[in-house]
Amino acid sequence: MAMHWTLGGDANDPHALAAFWASALGYVLEPGYEEPDGASIVDPAGKGPAIAWLRVPEAKTAKNRFHIDIRVTSEESPDMAARAQIIRDKVRALTCLGASVVREQHYGDAIGHVVMLDPEGNEFCVA
Repeated sequence: MAMHWTLGGDANDPHALAAFWASALGYVLEPGYEEPDGASIVDPAGKGPAIAWLRVPEAKTAKNRFHIDIRVTSEESPDMAARAQIIRDKVRALTCLGASVVREQHYGDAIGHVVMLDPEGNEFCVA
């Protein structure tokens, strides 16, 4: 039987990152979790893992060793133009929330994924 688990991370502003990632993933703030130095989000359907952040004094100093990939498309999609548009639409929405684009990764002529940074500079991908 699989265990319930939480993905944990460090942050300068846990509540700002929680708000960003809740919007990015369709999650909600975890009810009853109002810690001043921590924040947590959960899947409202109860299927995905919780994600939590704790305030730390130091800034991010290196590339993530672990990151989130947001899958907005199926890699088996036969319509590559439609797939690319879905990815770019999500990227545009995330930039409006404070993320930034690092680069588009292409596989041949098709877009594979987009590497982005969340508002605190943590790398993640949209595919």
